[in-house]
Formats: sequence, structure tokens, C-alpha cells
Amino acid sequence: MAKKKESKEDEKKKLERPIGENRKARHDYEIIDTLECGIQLVGSEVKSLRDGKLSLSESFARILRGEVFLVNCEIPEYRNTSQFLNHEAKRPRKLLLHKKEIVKFAGKSEDKGLSLVPLKMYFKQGRVKVLLGVGRGRKQHDKREKLKSQDAKRDMARTMRSRG
Repeated sequence: MAKKKESKEDEKKKLERPIGENRKARHDYEIIDTLECGIQLVGSEVKSLRDGKLSLSESFARILRGEVFLVNCEIPEYRNTSQFLNHEAKRPRKLLLHKKEIVKFAGKSEDKGLSLVPLKMYFKQGRVKVLLGVGRGRKQHDKREKLKSQDAKRDMARTMRSRG
């Protein structure tokens, strides 16, 4: 038996280990563009992330003084670290981007109704990465419309499987 050749995308997926995902962001926002960026963390935060402790549900990114910060991202304190060496759970964390990327994303995020939203956080080659998205907030009727279309697609796929 011949082994299948794995594509470069499959190899990249194997190197990525997910920590957490903001599923509600894809529901609440229409994501226009995404960007992978690094994040500046302290040691106890990395240890807490390795345990899988993370909440991205209410977090967002903000541009302050030409730098991008992740706000309201909750990384709980690491339980095996002393109180003096531990970190604040909801402190603003600096996102590591090139100046060109900051300018490009700042221009997009300052447009009317666009926001910088973290979509997921993962380990990539031992480093913590954040997938940041530029999104436009959805109205309630847009959310309902999206759910209806997804249900219709699911029903069509189900009937096609049962017939075939």
C-alpha cells in the first residue's frame, strides 16, 4: 500500500494545537478579513494556556498609541504559581504585528461599524498565536436569516443522502 502524500496545509494543521475558539464571534460578526498575530505573555499565562484555560467570549482588540492590544481576554491564574509571580486574569495583552499590518487593520477597523475580534488562539511551533478578524456586526434579522439558510442547506444535504 502506498502512503498518501500530505499537503502543506495538512502539515501546518498538525503543527497547530488549538487552545480556545470564539464561536460566538462568527455568529455575531460577518468576518471580512483575518490575520494571524503573536501575543506578548508572561510565564504563568503560558502555563495556564497549556492547561487549556482561556475565555475569548467577550474579548476584542483595540488600537492604542499605534499598537494593538487584546482586551477582556480572560486567562485564569495558574494554580501552581505563587501569588507574587502570578498574572492578572483580564489584563490587556499586546498583540505582535508589523507596522504595515497595524496600519492596514487600523484603517479597516476605523471604518463605520467594523471591529477587531479575536477568533481563536492556538499554539504554533511552541508559540501562542491569535487569529484576529475584522468584522461587521450583524443585526438580529441577519442572524436569523443566516440560521434559516444553514437549516435549509442541512435539510437539502440530508434528503440527498437519504435518496442516494
